[in-house]
Amino acid sequence: MSKFTGYVGTYTKGDSKGVYTFTLNTDEQKIQDVKLAATLGNPTYVTVSQDNRFLYSVVKDGESGGVAAYSIDAQNGELQLVNNEVEEGASPCHVSVNKANNQVVTANYHKGTIELYSVNSASGKIESSQSIVAHEGTGPHERQEKPHTHFSGFTPDEKYVVAVDLGIDKLITYEIDNGTLREVNCLTVRPGSGPRHIALHPNGKYAYLMTELSNEVIALSYDSSNGSFDELQYISTIPENFTENSQGSAIHISKDGKFVYVSNRGHNSIAVFQVNESTGELKLVEMVSSEGDWPRDFVFDPTEKFIVGSNQESSNLVLYARDEQTGKLTLIDSDITVPYPVCVKFLNM
Repeated sequence: MSKFTGYVGTYTKGDSKGVYTFTLNTDEQKIQDVKLAATLGNPTYVTVSQDNRFLYSVVKDGESGGVAAYSIDAQNGELQLVNNEVEEGASPCHVSVNKANNQVVTANYHKGTIELYSVNSASGKIESSQSIVAHEGTGPHERQEKPHTHFSGFTPDEKYVVAVDLGIDKLITYEIDNGTLREVNCLTVRPGSGPRHIALHPNGKYAYLMTELSNEVIALSYDSSNGSFDELQYISTIPENFTENSQGSAIHISKDGKFVYVSNRGHNSIAVFQVNESTGELKLVEMVSSEGDWPRDFVFDPTEKFIVGSNQESSNLVLYARDEQTGKLTLIDSDITVPYPVCVKFLNM
């Protein structure tokens, strides 16, 4: 197989109308057939069910926000609306779905909440909100005037839901107890660091937390028996002499667990780190240009021989070849236009 279907969530401003789709042709090393897949408001984060039957997106609908479900056409990748669940107030910024496709969890930056929804696994329909947790607290940075939950997702064994809160410098672990989110552990990181997204190592022992405000990766040990995390290392994602505004954004780890990649908005780069698999600590391999402005996210293609990056403010996708041995990236193409791209996801192999 040499053609892979991808989806791009966007900010619907300027020319952007919603979720876009594209094809990555790995034989020709090209991104092709970019087109609108679904019209909806601010689908800034999307995720695809394990079986590739459904796509879930955060959505803004007038003064309301929530999550939308789409069925994916197995032949052409086209999206068909199943339903959406919205409520008054700001829309979420992140969405995850479990492997069984019967639970979706969202994180809401503006409300400082995480929300668990039940899903009909057969139809993909989002049925109802089961549980909402509102975080409390503040931090020392001017943007930490209240909780700002930026990520929520399932641990690999799906025993827990992990939430990352930029506003209160916390990583909070929940278990799902009869459809209710119940806190079981909490790690407070350095004040003012502003954690944003997390990537869990495939070995189940480590995790990597990207901070937005301090531009660092925090390497963590993870205990799956109780959902607890402990700090191992703080490492900068930008050069020490870079003093302009930069905000950490996405973090992803290769399936073999050998490399961690992060994007830096402002420094406009992707940093590559090698994982020491005996200690969990990171070592910088390289920083490469994001080839655009404000790199919000990036994704491995299903073969992990390529990475596709998204530059929000310059409205372009970027295709890199990835060396699986060294982790290094080589630019292939940066002239792929998608308006205000935020999140990129591929169908699963």
